[in-house]
Amino acid sequence: MTTSVHPPEQPVASTSYIPPTKYVLSKAHLGAFQRSKTHQEIFDFIEDLNEAVVGKKLTEAGEGSERTKPILGILDSVLEIAKATPPVDNKLSRFGNPAFKDFYDKIGEASSELHSRINGLPSVAIPEIEVYFKESWGNKQRVDYGSGMEFNFLCWLLCLTKLGVLTKDDYEFLVLGVFWRYIEVMRYLQSTYWLEPAGSHGVWGLDDYHFLPFLWGAGQLKDHKHLRPKAIHDPEILDAFNKDYMYLSCISFINSIKTASLRWHSPMLDDISAVKTWAKVNEGMKKMYKAEVLGKLPVMQHALFGSILPFPTPEEDSELQKALEEEGAGEVGQVDEHGHIHVKGEPGWTMDCCGIPVPSAFAAAQDGATPHGGTAPFTARSGIKPIPFD
Repeated sequence: MTTSVHPPEQPVASTSYIPPTKYVLSKAHLGAFQRSKTHQEIFDFIEDLNEAVVGKKLTEAGEGSERTKPILGILDSVLEIAKATPPVDNKLSRFGNPAFKDFYDKIGEASSELHSRINGLPSVAIPEIEVYFKESWGNKQRVDYGSGMEFNFLCWLLCLTKLGVLTKDDYEFLVLGVFWRYIEVMRYLQSTYWLEPAGSHGVWGLDDYHFLPFLWGAGQLKDHKHLRPKAIHDPEILDAFNKDYMYLSCISFINSIKTASLRWHSPMLDDISAVKTWAKVNEGMKKMYKAEVLGKLPVMQHALFGSILPFPTPEEDSELQKALEEEGAGEVGQVDEHGHIHVKGEPGWTMDCCGIPVPSAFAAAQDGATPHGGTAPFTARSGIKPIPFD
């Protein structure tokens, strides 16, 4: 059994569950969130899951407990719904496929039944936690996906843990079994519906969609006696170990859809590979997540808060009301047709959240062209071709 770095939270006992909603409307709200107990719980959960997988391989995940098996079954059902909702003919566009909207609606329709399969989950809590679940698969209007949606899946798992459905004994499998299955399902959705990267910067150069597999993947490797961060440049090492380690699997995935070197299409990953140890990479990833996901308004404006993961009230955070008064109650930014809040008065405020729509890497790769012309050598993956770089 893995010992938790942080004391486990007591299961939430509530007869008044609240469907979560958005609260982070300005820098003042973001500051309140960063000071909150909920922020600390989320980051502690990330750290505890990280510690649970140090030295552990994906191939050693096992089958999980009776608590986690229904969760895997739900993810399998999501994949089945996607396979039953094929993409429509959309050859004239390199952006998201409209069939994703049908898939999204089907997930919403199936959600209550899917949650009814979870052992020990109070039925009265389903309307609250299912919102996180439904928001984990992408944005229906924009047909995109990014670290904010991945964050919702993390919150869903945290809610299940706080409700006592999952325990710290499940932490290792939550990462190596449940979360990795989620990544596999998301890769199918991304490649099938050509989901666009959410925001103008992707996930800050890690890959177009995800952050946590790099964080926890570095955690897996942080005590490895032989592999070093620079190993991501060695094709033989990637081929030998990508089934064991999330970080290496993600690098292999990127290489499978993008030509040229990491230095060109993923410069941040290339820079990180120069770090001497995985332990330093792991710590850097945690700091980066806190700053670039939990600490960024364009991401956290979409965060959802209810009774299980509450947002602090002005009474609980004396700085919040003061900051709101200083910012001006009416200066919380503009809300666009997608529900995105654009903060006025900041350089590039219209770009930081939505940015210019970016074609899916899968869509951009449909011709299989290389930067030098011709067709690149490629190991076939279902529906994926290398992306060209000019």
